[in-house]
Amino acid sequence: MSSKEAPADNEGVLLLRDVMSTNVVNIPSKTPVTEARKIMEAHRVRHLPVVDKGKLVGLITRDTLDKTGPSQLTTFSMHEISYLLSSIKVADVMKKDLAVLPPTATVEEAVALARRRRVDSILVVDKGHRLGIATSNDFFDKVANPILGIDKPGVRLTVRDCCRQALDLEKVMTIIGRFEGTIISIGSAPRPETDKLDLIVHLDSPNVAYIVESLKAAGYQVQERAR
Repeated sequence: MSSKEAPADNEGVLLLRDVMSTNVVNIPSKTPVTEARKIMEAHRVRHLPVVDKGKLVGLITRDTLDKTGPSQLTTFSMHEISYLLSSIKVADVMKKDLAVLPPTATVEEAVALARRRRVDSILVVDKGHRLGIATSNDFFDKVANPILGIDKPGVRLTVRDCCRQALDLEKVMTIIGRFEGTIISIGSAPRPETDKLDLIVHLDSPNVAYIVESLKAAGYQVQERAR
């Protein structure tokens, strides 16, 4: 589903507006890079949108600032380095070719764009107005971590080659339900160097041992991993 087709009520679809950060610090392009670094450190961020007269004109990142430093000025004295760095403006080093999406873009669209552009942030813009930014940390904290059940109790069961037939999924779910297993997350993953898919279930239950035993008795290969 494209961002234009996303349902208005957001049912069943995770959109960029659901994961982006809106309390974003902006700086003008005339800001010295030394000041930009101080602002990043003060706010504990790695990205600063560059805005001039209300218009988004670029992005400065911690990686860019790290590459604009003494390592490129080794033939100069420390006094000369300090002077040169203070004279470099954000406009001289900022990224102008930005990865931009509307807030109604899906998370999948955003991740795909970030991978294609090899960036770790997406700027969220609607009708020319910057609304926020979605960084790799946002995708981890608000998408990947909940799916993986990070910081949740329970165990993770990998049921080998169990995603080809709907009947297999039904059997596995029936067994888990029989022993009062609470499913926290569920998904599939390809097994390395094969064309088979494994079912991965993160569940919380006092009867995990019985669930594993019953799955094996039903003919499934099961691997248990503690959280």
